Amino acid sequence: MLTVEQVMATNKANVETLFGLTGKAFEGVEKLVELNLAASRALLAESASQVQTVLNAKDPQEMLSLQSGLLQPLSEKAASYSREIYDIAATTSAEFGKSFEAQIAEAQKKFLDVVDSTSQNAPAGSETAVALMKSAVAAASNVMETAQKSAKQAAALAESNFKAATATVEAAKSTAKKR
Repeated sequence: MLTVEQVMATNKANVETLFGLTGKAFEGVEKLVELNLAASRALLAESASQVQTVLNAKDPQEMLSLQSGLLQPLSEKAASYSREIYDIAATTSAEFGKSFEAQIAEAQKKFLDVVDSTSQNAPAGSETAVALMKSAVAAASNVMETAQKSAKQAAALAESNFKAATATVEAAKSTAKKR
């Protein structure tokens, strides 16, 4: 049986974890807000400059060549912005993942302690039921570990795909500059 002190300690730990994760979430939001403000300022300044450049064009041919030259930096900045958003999301997600893994490991340990304590105090003849309970706990632990591994593999695959897409964009920019 769980004691009042154990329940209180668990509740206190859960509240501390909640506040810690909330702080991490706010840090991620702050970084996104800062990124968006910086991107908005830069876009506004560049837009004003580009409009002036286009308005100063002497003929339609020059205006068309200026407009096509202005699109290339825009795609580079969009790719950079996407990378920064991905980095913020990945960092925040990793913090949450670490915390959840620690919480799950602690909960499993506490549950196993309760099962062991219960099995030591179980009446004679209940060994089969205790073994069955321990087997169920082990199976649940295996399922959790498999789910965690799968989630990590999915995240690694997504990161790999993102990096490959970024490398493709960089290669395309490099090729375009050589022409």
